[in-house]
Amino acid sequence: MGKRDELIAKYAEDLKGKCGMDPDMDLLTKVTIGCGPAIYDADASTVAATQEGELETVKNNFLVKKLGLADGPELMEAINSVLETYGMSERNKYRAVVYYMLTKHFGKEAVYG
Repeated sequence: MGKRDELIAKYAEDLKGKCGMDPDMDLLTKVTIGCGPAIYDADASTVAATQEGELETVKNNFLVKKLGLADGPELMEAINSVLETYGMSERNKYRAVVYYMLTKHFGKEAVYG
């Protein structure tokens, strides 16, 4: 099992255990691959939920650029909703898990078709 496969398994565990979701493994794999080398970097692999700039980056680079959504207040509401689901007390919020939940939230699975 490669490093990426181990990370995908870890992300699936987070989705099941911390978020109460049964992950679509095919989509989770595609979202993880879409994160690129960031998943291997300790800092880049997580989302700093308490940093406003980090949340703006998630909104602009992922929701607007990657998923093609129009910018609006509902984007930040969705990010906050996903982070709430993940658990605000959870220190490590993995980027791939957050992106996966946002993709599901907006029904944008086709982006990873």
